Amino acid sequence: MKKIFGILGLLVTVFALTWILEPRFASAYNLQNIIRWTSLFGIISIGVAFVIITGGIDLSVGSLIGLVGCTITLLLADGYSIPVALAMVMALSLTIGLLHGLLITRIGLQPFVVTLCGLLFYRGFARWLTHDQVQGFGSSYEGLRHLAIGKIPLTDSFSIPIPFFILVFIGIIAALFLNRTIWGRYLLALGRNEEAARYSGIQIERMKILAYVICSGTAGLGGILFALDVNSVQPAAHGNFYELYAIAAA
Repeated sequence: MKKIFGILGLLVTVFALTWILEPRFASAYNLQNIIRWTSLFGIISIGVAFVIITGGIDLSVGSLIGLVGCTITLLLADGYSIPVALAMVMALSLTIGLLHGLLITRIGLQPFVVTLCGLLFYRGFARWLTHDQVQGFGSSYEGLRHLAIGKIPLTDSFSIPIPFFILVFIGIIAALFLNRTIWGRYLLALGRNEEAARYSGIQIERMKILAYVICSGTAGLGGILFALDVNSVQPAAHGNFYELYAIAAA
């Protein structure tokens, strides 16, 4: 609890100092942008937290976000329906997470090595897939983009971005999973003491695989929302260093 209050105190202090130095920082428009972007990064950081709990790390999150953004724009441009395109990119993300988990648990590779290779490979694959050309949604999917840029008004001058509500929903699900399910307790036990968890009969390999699947799943969802937010995807740059922001937030 002290740690939480400390972080909140630091946040309030930084906010107040920035507001004093630049009054426009506290404008409704700027606050809405801050809430939207912190919500997007919060979504991917929740998944990264699951991996960190197990003592691992995922450096491929940013490149996966770029790959997902490129893939969904290409699928929609090729005539796939929105539900099918969304399902395909989420399936791709979950499969990548499963692959990471299997390489780490079954073959015994280090998480740093596996996900660093993923960082390089997914970025390169996205550039190859798009011929290194910028991809975009145009003006044909404004309804879908509402998930990332839509707002729910609170007053005449201030609205809450929809990504904030998505973050809250995912955060509640993650908290319930970790604290109210047997699998969540297994993950927490694994994070506290892997050897003790193994001797207790916990299938730690399965728990690690689950953590990487969840991490890639939230990265896939974040990749969709980030692409919808900016409305265009540069294969060489989209999602660069996002893994660092996610790790720091986690």
